Amino acid sequence: MSSIIHVAVAGANGRMGKEVVKMVLTDPNLKLVAAISRSNEGVDAGLLVGKEACGVLVRTDLEAALSGADAHVMVDFTTPHSVMANSRIAIRQGVRPVIGTTGLKPADIEELDKLCKNNGTGGIIAPNFSIGAILMMKFAAQAAKYMPHVEIIEYHGDQKLDAPSGTSIKTAEMIALNRQEFRQGNPNEEETIDGARGGLYNGFRIHSVRLPGVFAQQEVIFGGYGQTLKIRHDSYDREGYMPGVNIAVKKAMELSGIVYGFEHFID
Repeated sequence: MSSIIHVAVAGANGRMGKEVVKMVLTDPNLKLVAAISRSNEGVDAGLLVGKEACGVLVRTDLEAALSGADAHVMVDFTTPHSVMANSRIAIRQGVRPVIGTTGLKPADIEELDKLCKNNGTGGIIAPNFSIGAILMMKFAAQAAKYMPHVEIIEYHGDQKLDAPSGTSIKTAEMIALNRQEFRQGNPNEEETIDGARGGLYNGFRIHSVRLPGVFAQQEVIFGGYGQTLKIRHDSYDREGYMPGVNIAVKKAMELSGIVYGFEHFID
């Protein structure tokens, strides 16, 4: 296999997909070999993202695009409704998925892991590729050992399809590994408006804010006697996710089965 990694991008016309295409085109160790989108068929992928023509034309049929592309890795930032079908197609063709689409359930991840292992390949599913966000998760997991009273507030734009966010769920999972489960708050607490206290996970709460003008932020708040600790991460531009996606594409070539969470690649 060539040392140059051949990359296909699913959702190439989306806001994240376009950033992935740009990233691939500017890395000499990566080669864009397929760009898939539900629209703009026949448009050069380079021109689609405001760069010079690269000779890769957008295709609407994922299976056909991968069949003739000799892709090693497929990066998928599509929707929760299409990511599973996309990943099944890719894995069966020996293409390693790097999935940033959120909304996958544990059973979905398990299915893709088995499919990868059965096909002798691997991949990555990560709710967040931002290195800063991963550090936030790691710091929160560490803090939970000492301050087990915690709540998560996550903020996204009003067009986000899933709530709570994949990032907040992953953060909660990491916290739960270091926190003995117990139900926080007053045992006689009563919500006078349904949902006012947010979603319950492992005895603590996750709150989802959805507003126009918001990009992506998350705050993890720990409470203790006479003190609070707040760990917050703010994303301002999709370009900030690309260094992590770049690492994931290269790490995916070494894997057997699915790795869930980008934190496994940040020491």
